[in-house]
Amino acid sequence: MSALTPPHLALVEDGPAAPDLPVCDHYCGVEARMRKSLELQAEWGPVFDVTLDGEDGAPVGGEVEHAHLMAELLTSPLNAHGRVGARVVPASHAAFEAMLEVLIPKAGHRMAYLMIPKPESLADIQRAADAVDALSKSDGLARRIPLHALVETHGALQAVHSLAAHPRLESLSFGLMDFVSAHRGAIPQSAMGAVGQFEHPLVLRAKLEIAAACHAHAKVPSHCVVTEFKDQTALKAAALQASQRLGYTRMWSIHPDQIRTIVQAFTPSASEVEQAAQILLAAQAAHWGPIRHQHQGREQLHDRASYRYFWQVLQRAHRTSFAQGPQLPPEVQPFFQHLG
Repeated sequence: MSALTPPHLALVEDGPAAPDLPVCDHYCGVEARMRKSLELQAEWGPVFDVTLDGEDGAPVGGEVEHAHLMAELLTSPLNAHGRVGARVVPASHAAFEAMLEVLIPKAGHRMAYLMIPKPESLADIQRAADAVDALSKSDGLARRIPLHALVETHGALQAVHSLAAHPRLESLSFGLMDFVSAHRGAIPQSAMGAVGQFEHPLVLRAKLEIAAACHAHAKVPSHCVVTEFKDQTALKAAALQASQRLGYTRMWSIHPDQIRTIVQAFTPSASEVEQAAQILLAAQAAHWGPIRHQHQGREQLHDRASYRYFWQVLQRAHRTSFAQGPQLPPEVQPFFQHLG
């Protein structure tokens, strides 16, 4: 190989790659908050997704009317980066297909994804996917709308590997509040908090099973909410645990003040970026053969297995960087020319 071969060509992974999604998924359902969130995304860029909430965010009985508002926002200039999705009601809900009949014809071409809540089984996901695809086809939509799903019931957790393997899904999220409530008081309220959700064994088990299933099937695991939205210290600690200990590559935000903290927690540090850049530049110079590299006074051997890891570090830094965040060294910026 030429020394100029970029990582995305030299370090081809076995099997499919997980979808390239922003690390933060921001939920909002009230019109004023939806508009504010879209304005913020237009300003900051697509470093976070916005999900317009038609389940918890819609008035009971007013789901279809709320879908019209969501469609209006999806197709407005506020959707500047094409990274706006929508959450509808569960597939078993009476308004499910009626919401789709509003959203898909009006905004299917601008919808980044559709979130399906509360599946009890693989059959629920298949039913939802069939409904979405049939309506898209009848409306002449030239694309298949990506689907996301929430694991928040006993049935969904039992079927989590089947859900993650479904070809229409690109991400699974953990629904903490509904999961705890489904245990009918057997899990204490403290397990819904920023600290307790990482301590209760049943909650921790669910998080680990979701993350493992997603990684096994090249899907994106998305971590649950932190309801103490004004406690930035607790939020940062939770985001770091989710990303560094539990294997999550995405996390929910429920207040605009949470977005920056989540993105920064999922962003590699400046020292990690520097180390990754040094190793990949040396690897490229060695035609992607094994190298020795000095790090913190220790000499280490690296080959393509570790090169893939460090390439992932640079990719995360590239996806999540704010203007004041860690910048990619100029020497590795050509690696990303293929991304446009």
